Amino acid sequence: MANQALMANAIRALAMDAVQLANSGHPGAPMGMADMAVALWGEHLQHNPVNPHWFDRDRFVLSNGHASMLIYAVLHLTGYALPVEELKRFRQLHSKTAGHPETGVTPGVETTTGPLGQGITNAVGFALAEKLLASEFNRKDHAIVDHYTYAFLGDGCLMEGISHEAAALAGAWKLGKLIALYDDNGISIDGRVLPWFIDNTEERFKAYGWNVIGPIDGHDVKDVSKAIEKAKKHTDRPTLIICKTQIGKGSPNRANTAKAHGEPLGADEIGLTRTALQWAHEPFELPHAVYEEWDAKAAGAQREAAWNDKFAAYAKQYPDLAAEFTRRMKGELPKNFHQTAFDTVVAAHTKGETVASRKASQLALEAFTAALPELLGGSADLTGSNLTNTKSTPALRFDKDGAVVRTEGNEQVPDGLPGRHINYGVREFGMAAIMNGVALHGGFIPYGGTFLTFSDYSRNAIRMAALMKQRVIHVFTHDSIGLGEDGPTHQSIEHAASLRLIPNLDVWRPGDTAETAVAWAVALQNAERPTALLLSRQNLPYSPKKDLSDISKGAYVLAEPEAVGLKNKKLKAVIIATGSEVQLALKAQELLAAKNIGVRVVSMPSTTTFDRQDVAYKKSVLPKGTPRIAVEMGATDGWWKYGVAAVVGIDTYGESAPAGVLFKHFGFTAENVAATVEAALKR
Repeated sequence: MANQALMANAIRALAMDAVQLANSGHPGAPMGMADMAVALWGEHLQHNPVNPHWFDRDRFVLSNGHASMLIYAVLHLTGYALPVEELKRFRQLHSKTAGHPETGVTPGVETTTGPLGQGITNAVGFALAEKLLASEFNRKDHAIVDHYTYAFLGDGCLMEGISHEAAALAGAWKLGKLIALYDDNGISIDGRVLPWFIDNTEERFKAYGWNVIGPIDGHDVKDVSKAIEKAKKHTDRPTLIICKTQIGKGSPNRANTAKAHGEPLGADEIGLTRTALQWAHEPFELPHAVYEEWDAKAAGAQREAAWNDKFAAYAKQYPDLAAEFTRRMKGELPKNFHQTAFDTVVAAHTKGETVASRKASQLALEAFTAALPELLGGSADLTGSNLTNTKSTPALRFDKDGAVVRTEGNEQVPDGLPGRHINYGVREFGMAAIMNGVALHGGFIPYGGTFLTFSDYSRNAIRMAALMKQRVIHVFTHDSIGLGEDGPTHQSIEHAASLRLIPNLDVWRPGDTAETAVAWAVALQNAERPTALLLSRQNLPYSPKKDLSDISKGAYVLAEPEAVGLKNKKLKAVIIATGSEVQLALKAQELLAAKNIGVRVVSMPSTTTFDRQDVAYKKSVLPKGTPRIAVEMGATDGWWKYGVAAVVGIDTYGESAPAGVLFKHFGFTAENVAATVEAALKR
């Protein structure tokens, strides 16, 4: 790089011009991190602008996503399909330059960032996936998985508690190919951070087991580049490089002030900044020399070609491994998946076991984890309660040098299974966002467990998975007041309804082993949406079924009046139930039959899936003109959209008592459900 200052100033100019034109955005951070970007993207990052999805590229995460013009400028300058016209459309409708970077929208953006702290946590997921894939697929003299994960982050990311969860796990996992550059400018929206952010960041990260470099001058490209090179030598631990910078670098009156953070510099200040930077060009006008310095297309093509040759040699020697690697990186399920799913569901139906749906989930997982090596499980310190571990998923462990330990049972053996179940510790939010990073990286389908009430801790990362269309599976157990004595702090009331409101998130609350197996099968096939499985602590009897094919549609007719002896009787009502309450509906159906009232029972394990079905199917399940009554141990608001006449639910917090006592106290009895149906019919 002949002219590093020119390269950095091009970023600064594009950032202030785009924000000014949009009259919205954050110019200060990209102007301050410009030199850091020159060092990383100009001298270290292995990527190919012509093919942003080349597998063995380095991953870059802009955790402080409000600085989006930094990555947009760099992507444009290095040769990605992001023309200057898109920079001029910054923050405008349907542009590729949204206010915060979005994966799947902008070529070269690896993850959607903006909610602070989640980007660096995604980066931990990226680095973990790289390490596990390398352990599984690399062979002597054939390192087909060998790349770094880099992240830029700021004060806000470090203040968010999720950064603690993520950094602690990265240290425990010895993620030596994770390198984070901290933009230490000391400014946030409210001004200088010293009154409220006094952490000793260096000592904090050393305590996590990280290598820490700096503080260094973040505006000295050579020093930043040397620090990155030094970080690469620490293969046994992640590295944090503390870069001291000036927010709004180059602006005579806005640099080092909160004014540079979240508003345009203004025409006058931009003029002064152009003079200070000796940037004698019109807005969005870049000299040819800038593009020559930044262009990464030729070098990127060479890197990818070299890797393609390496992979070809690998495939020649290990054809089965190469085919498996290719399948998993494409996100394709094994060819025998549908047979596995069919056999798993049929086995559940045939056995008809009475177990908690959390146990039913584990039974299904035994089959799926054996058939799908890409399933990477875990739990937030609740493995014995969530039942997310199986015979095929030993605990993930690392030796003193950071290598993945292979085990057989509890014994470490050279040819044993690699760890596939993660003990995340009590870190629900971190777990959820790390799983997002793992899914984004490719090669794995992550799932993780905690109690449903703690989905609140994970919620923003769940939302991000839905926004990014990532196949991430959340196992939420202890789904209702049925958990009993732990009381209202742990009893989920509003959580099912709340999760169902997240667009593109599938929510399943299965009522027995077959429904649970179907829920897992559908979740694994949901290549572009995350799934939440809401599972019971208490045992659930199996509900006899004539047909299994409609379960995957989210709702189906479980029992007609004929099932309880009412033949050729006019249908008077439909009871809709989910999860454990399906049994209440079936018992209420029997009570009503004794009074010659014909009732259909509809099991609706997934409202979100049912809502996507065509009108004809919906009408066949919920016939028009027949009163409907919903039964679920949770908030009632979401059920009114189905035109119900009544809901047997709970709109208060729970109580601490044995489950059976609570069911009676809150009216979750067959007698109350039957009485509610009768009352509705009298209206």
